[in-house]
Amino acid sequence: MTRSSRTSPPPGTPVPPAQLGAPPPGSALGSHYSRCFGCGSDHPTGLHLAAVTPDSTTVEATFTVGEAHQGAPMLAHGGVLAAAMDEVLGMSVYLFRKPYVTARLETDYVLPVPVGTTLHLRAWCNGITGRKAYLEAEGRVGAPDGPVAVRAAALFVEVSMRHFAEHGDLAAITAEHQDYEVNP
Repeated sequence: MTRSSRTSPPPGTPVPPAQLGAPPPGSALGSHYSRCFGCGSDHPTGLHLAAVTPDSTTVEATFTVGEAHQGAPMLAHGGVLAAAMDEVLGMSVYLFRKPYVTARLETDYVLPVPVGTTLHLRAWCNGITGRKAYLEAEGRVGAPDGPVAVRAAALFVEVSMRHFAEHGDLAAITAEHQDYEVNP
């Protein structure tokens, strides 16, 4: 993975352990929001990612590229692949039980991904300093140990729920999620 200094944790940053209150190993993770393009079940052309945590520190999900996700004829659109990576990364910070948003996403495209392909996605955290979480993910073709088609590195920043109140629809989010402190 080609990473910049913006998505690499400072030297000596520890990898965070499983957090108190994190979903136990084997747990399915819920969607951020039912109309979320990445994980929402109510988005008509979304990715519909359903994630699990095998160990309370990483997240795994699958995504099957459909016709609505193509760029070149019968190949996945690079932006859709980046969105899938952003989504699985965003699900991994869910394990920290705090709201985070993407600040930077770097994506390496290794192999073309044809329509009909199932990508096996995996994301993990390389370290947290202050409000910054440094994350990585990979998407493998056909199986969890298949060839890598896409890799990503990201910087996510912890925000308060006030962020969503000021820039989005806090009522919609809090109606579906009771996991975080929601007092703006």
